[in-house]
Amino acid sequence: MENVIIEISESDLDTEKLKKKLNFEGCGAIVSFVGITRGLEDGEKVLRLEFDAWRDQLIPTLKKIAERCKVEFEVSGIAIAHRVGIVEPLDNIVAIHVCSPHRKEAFLACSNLIDELKIQAPLWKKEVTESGSIWKGGLG
Repeated sequence: MENVIIEISESDLDTEKLKKKLNFEGCGAIVSFVGITRGLEDGEKVLRLEFDAWRDQLIPTLKKIAERCKVEFEVSGIAIAHRVGIVEPLDNIVAIHVCSPHRKEAFLACSNLIDELKIQAPLWKKEVTESGSIWKGGLG
């Protein structure tokens, strides 16, 4: 499907560079979501997150989610990038950009994309704090 970009990064995630890869022709809206690592969780300092992924399935899964949303919400383009490996506090974890002729559809698609990514993406997250580490439940 055209105008669907999926990327996985082991280093810095440049949200603007990702956004510029989309074709905005005919669009009147770009809605973006950027998830970052919190520095505190339940009052405790977070040292880092460690993302593990089933790499052979991550890109196909994200692509399937994006293609379904593109059709369902009638948007023009979707770009998704997700980090794997170690992500420090305040670093970007995930970026989603949706371009569309109209804002309402772009907002709906962007919200649906992050929700579905958290449910379906074969990603696992370990949170490392000053007192130890814990694998967070669920995918994404």
